[in-house]
Amino acid sequence: MAVVVAVTAGTVTAASAAGGDGRHGATRAAMAELVRDEGLPGTIAGVREGDGGWSAAVGVADTSTGRARSARERFRIGSVTKTFTATVVLQLQAEGRLDLDDTVEEWLPGVVPPDGTHSPVITVRQILGHRSGLFSYDEDPLMIERLASPAFLAHRYDTYRPEDLVRIAVSHPRLFEPGERLSYSNTNYILAGMIIEKVTGRPYAREIERRIVRPLGLSGTSLPGTSAAMPRPHALGYSTLFGGTTTPLETTELNPSWGGAAGEMISTTADLTRFYSALMRGRLLPRAEMAEMVPATGGPGLGIGTAKLSCGVTLWGHDGGIHGSSTVALTTRDGRHVAAFHTNADWVVGERRLLEAEFCR
Repeated sequence: MAVVVAVTAGTVTAASAAGGDGRHGATRAAMAELVRDEGLPGTIAGVREGDGGWSAAVGVADTSTGRARSARERFRIGSVTKTFTATVVLQLQAEGRLDLDDTVEEWLPGVVPPDGTHSPVITVRQILGHRSGLFSYDEDPLMIERLASPAFLAHRYDTYRPEDLVRIAVSHPRLFEPGERLSYSNTNYILAGMIIEKVTGRPYAREIERRIVRPLGLSGTSLPGTSAAMPRPHALGYSTLFGGTTTPLETTELNPSWGGAAGEMISTTADLTRFYSALMRGRLLPRAEMAEMVPATGGPGLGIGTAKLSCGVTLWGHDGGIHGSSTVALTTRDGRHVAAFHTNADWVVGERRLLEAEFCR
């Protein structure tokens, strides 16, 4: 049962970060402004800079009790999952077990049938770079009703298999010729997860855990599969169902299988900053695969994108939104300055002010 909540800017509180804010005072101020201006419940931050770290929490984790947010909380990271999935695919290329120029058909025969209009040849590189032309299954009218309308409350515990999601996507015409242009589609990363399983003989979630989560010691990171529960500690998540309602609803529990390899993961700000720092410092991929993921000519890359700030700084990373949860995690190219922010709401706009405050001081 969803709980209707009222989020008011007047209830904003702030939790102090250990050791004071130091160079991050502008970031905390921007967090407080974001919560106040957009009527959000709360925001947390984690920063890794050089050999030091900083964290902060502003606002509330539970609007009914006023419980303050904590920087230690776990949360759903939505599409930030894609960077983890892409990293595993690129590791498999480095091991010679697949090639980015392999076709989807080679690994998943018959899963993406020809549509009679566009080329049937879609490569692994094209799905990682959102250049496949495949329709995004979550934009199907029935899926929109189930995910972005009050009908979500009756469907929040539904389980979706990857092949079900792809079947929905390919029931729609291709959007363009493969490789012609970029169009963001969650279908691409559902296919990437299926390819990981076909290559390794193990579910993509197990490969992410084996190759990334455990080696990096990401103790707050998990892949819940079909489990609707959130591990503690966590904030409650509040959703306007992506425009489906004007009154925020409590949507903490949900079955994230509809996101799968495109968006199911749970993490923390500390884990996300550790992951992106390790990635950029070459701990997860050889130089050749890093050049594929993060092209020298600039973004977007494979499973990762760029943001150029007003001060000229270019950042690499990803954002992610899922019911009641908004995440952004970005890093400098050398991996020495990384920041992750999470808001326990999904109607967030203006997160760029957080990045400007942190990286343009």
